Amino acid sequence: MLARLPERVRTTAVMNAATSPSAFLLAGAGMSAAIVGGLPIAAVAALGALAWVGRVALAVPRQRAGDRINPNRVSDPWRRFVIDAQQAQARFDRTVRQCQTGPIKDRLAMIGRRIADGVNECWRIARQGDVLQGALKALDRSEIDAGLSDVAAELEGASDSRKASLTRTRDALLAQRQSYERLESVWHDTRNRLEVLNAQLDEAVARAVELSVHTGDIDALKPLTDDVESLVDELESLRLGLEEAGAA
Repeated sequence: MLARLPERVRTTAVMNAATSPSAFLLAGAGMSAAIVGGLPIAAVAALGALAWVGRVALAVPRQRAGDRINPNRVSDPWRRFVIDAQQAQARFDRTVRQCQTGPIKDRLAMIGRRIADGVNECWRIARQGDVLQGALKALDRSEIDAGLSDVAAELEGASDSRKASLTRTRDALLAQRQSYERLESVWHDTRNRLEVLNAQLDEAVARAVELSVHTGDIDALKPLTDDVESLVDELESLRLGLEEAGAA
């Protein structure tokens, strides 16, 4: 299961957590509770794995705001988002360098600093999204579905006493599936929002290029300044929401 996690997550701390006594105790406790509850083998294994993954996830290091951006450290689609954001920033920086010295160039340079903040937020979102993607791959949805199928089949001919145990098993497996689906929903929502925000960043850069050529009025840059500020705020909000979801 560790092999399915992103390479950068496989730090010494994570590996130690994966092989620590507490990890195995948690997995064993989960499996013991499942056995006592009368769960089938597939469900027992799933509960033990979920407990182990939860222990390992706690050891995954938080990314820092100052981490060097390296798109190759994340997988697609996150890599593509980071590369797109970096390319937009590079186009903007070229525009600033080509401007004549004066108020317009100074204002564009200020906007450029906020665009750099936005690219950094995009990178941090991408790293969080990639970790979430690795966690989803590590959890086997097919095992949960197989357990539900086994329980449904056994319920049909079960005695009344056995039905009570099987019903508890079914409820536990349904709760696991709902948890997986919530994580999957967060992944899709993050990907979709980041895709839109990246497109808005490209549009802001295109406007900046146009304004740098066709205007000498610094006030004409105010709408662009406001839009970039709003864009960076949205990126930060998305990143914070993703971090909170990961901590929950």
